[in-house]
Amino acid sequence: MNRSGKHKKIDCLGLGIIPLDFLVQVAYYPPAGGKIDASALSIMGGGPIPNALTGLSRMGLSTALIVALGDDLVGKLLVEEIKKEKIDPRYIIIKKGQRSDSAYGFVEEGSGRRTIALYRTIKINPRDLKLSHLPQPRLIHLDGRDLDVCIKLARWGRKIGAFISFDIGSIRNDVSPIFPLVDHLIVSDAYAFGFTGQKNARTAIKKLKEHCPGTVVVTEGIKGSVALENDRWYHQKAYRVKNIDTTGAGDAFHAGYLYGLIKGFEIAARLRYGAATAALKCTRLGARNLPTLREVNRFLKSRPRTYA
Repeated sequence: MNRSGKHKKIDCLGLGIIPLDFLVQVAYYPPAGGKIDASALSIMGGGPIPNALTGLSRMGLSTALIVALGDDLVGKLLVEEIKKEKIDPRYIIIKKGQRSDSAYGFVEEGSGRRTIALYRTIKINPRDLKLSHLPQPRLIHLDGRDLDVCIKLARWGRKIGAFISFDIGSIRNDVSPIFPLVDHLIVSDAYAFGFTGQKNARTAIKKLKEHCPGTVVVTEGIKGSVALENDRWYHQKAYRVKNIDTTGAGDAFHAGYLYGLIKGFEIAARLRYGAATAALKCTRLGARNLPTLREVNRFLKSRPRTYA
């Protein structure tokens, strides 16, 4: 971890995983043991936090990323992508002799549904994180994969007055110990319902609020999103587009929402920007194919249709 960015002020600092995504588009999912020709191929970086930071960077905000990579070809490609997106790469941790993350998936034509398999062996340890070397962010965005490191960074963030946001899309490990430190908990319905045992977004949010005192948002795909902030409920409908690939849609929602948070928007506008960013991403193949701020604003001004 390079110390040359010490005390630099930035909009968002993120910590999470960064796989290289190999995605193929297929007409339908082949049965077990079957074969099928692919109609399109996408090879680009992925991961919830790098994807969201890409969106924020394309919207004109300053970002930096903490991830662990191996010193292999995949790691070098991923670093170059981060640099290309103008995300500060100085806090990337290179681990010699280790293999960088990779993910492999099928994307179904027409629906945009995808199935992803992640191969991950590299980790970030608390001792890897040198807090005194980090920039001063307004917001820290986390994914919970290396939970002890996330907690360390979240505690530091609260001390310096940064917002803490947290993204989790599915139940893997128990990440609830970090919830009391989170200001904006934005989760998928799959996680919310699985964790709480509820089948309704509002009742799931009430259960999540028992663990997280901050704003809680649950995203529900084409059903939109539901949020609770300062004891008030909010609902944002999903925008209707021609889906090409839903990979990274949740990450794109985070980008739009967090852009609004950093800019001081009220929650209704944050949810609207999140929905628009996610919708535009779904019209493109690949998780990092996020829109610019100009594209988001133009989309919203066009009065896009929503799902009922």
